Amino acid sequence: MYPALAVHSALTSQQPKSEVLWVGGEGGMEEELVKRAGIPFRSIPAAGVHGVGLHALPGNVAKLIRGVLASRRILREFKPNVLFFTGGFVAAPMAVAGMNIPTALYVPDIEPGLALKFLSRFADIVTVTAAESKRYFQHPGRIVLAGYPLRSDLSRWTRDKAISYFGLESIAPTLLVTGGSKGARSINMAVLKHLAELLGVAQVIHITGSLDWEVVKRTAQELPAQLKSRYHIMPYLHDMGAALAAADLVLSRAGASTLGEYPLFGLPAVLVPYPYAWRYQKVNADFLTERNAAVILQDELLDDKLLSVLMDLLLNKHKLEAMHAAANKLSHPSAAAVIASQLFELAGGQSL
Repeated sequence: MYPALAVHSALTSQQPKSEVLWVGGEGGMEEELVKRAGIPFRSIPAAGVHGVGLHALPGNVAKLIRGVLASRRILREFKPNVLFFTGGFVAAPMAVAGMNIPTALYVPDIEPGLALKFLSRFADIVTVTAAESKRYFQHPGRIVLAGYPLRSDLSRWTRDKAISYFGLESIAPTLLVTGGSKGARSINMAVLKHLAELLGVAQVIHITGSLDWEVVKRTAQELPAQLKSRYHIMPYLHDMGAALAAADLVLSRAGASTLGEYPLFGLPAVLVPYPYAWRYQKVNADFLTERNAAVILQDELLDDKLLSVLMDLLLNKHKLEAMHAAANKLSHPSAAAVIASQLFELAGGQSL
């Protein structure tokens, strides 16, 4: 969602007369977010077929067929010069229907998922976050290194502005803890277990997600006054750039956004790859760790190792500075503009 929105913003900035139609799945929050951004939206039926049970397979195949037919109708009506995919099984019907239309694909994680590997067969170019993604594709000549497309609102945040936004002390180190919109329960619980010790050395911005919000809120209320003032909690934060700009260190999962957002702010990270999925987050975390921009902490070691890992970094200014410099080197702030330019070229230089 967010990389695609970032590319849309860059595209309409470069080509103000561009016409864009966003095609997504039926139901869910995608339609609401896209329409809120002022982008026309159409939905198509779609469903995954890999890894589903035999009882669900016939229905999902039927949905895909209906999705292809719906995609063909949309293409006849809209007549696009170029197609742009950012993954997900919902893109498959449109890719099949639009095989004769120039196509670009964006791969957010270092390792592409199955849907992205399938979609790459239809793509004229594959834009990637990091050059390491090339080894996962059969035609490296189609690969364009772009970086992770970032929301333009992130760059408006400076450290001073962010400190003022949260009401932070300007001298004390700041730890950001985040686990996405729903949160990361194992991370949240491990932080609460060691909260008093952490607040003794650092301010903490804790974006809890919705699932653990009540538990975290009760814990915060029970803190002594001198610690409570250093603990800034919220279930969700729209101005994520403020938290990233204010932090000296972040503790989080290792989703694709960590490859773009953390380097933009030169933000050192302790990454806890989500353990109950394929290895995409592990590969992302390895990429940042091998470049000295992050350290990895396995999910099953959170309770025992979290405090020592965080303390080792929060109390070591020189180590944080080295990680900050390493992270900065990985930043691609113009990624969205690069991808937008590729789309324009694929369209034959015509206004989209």
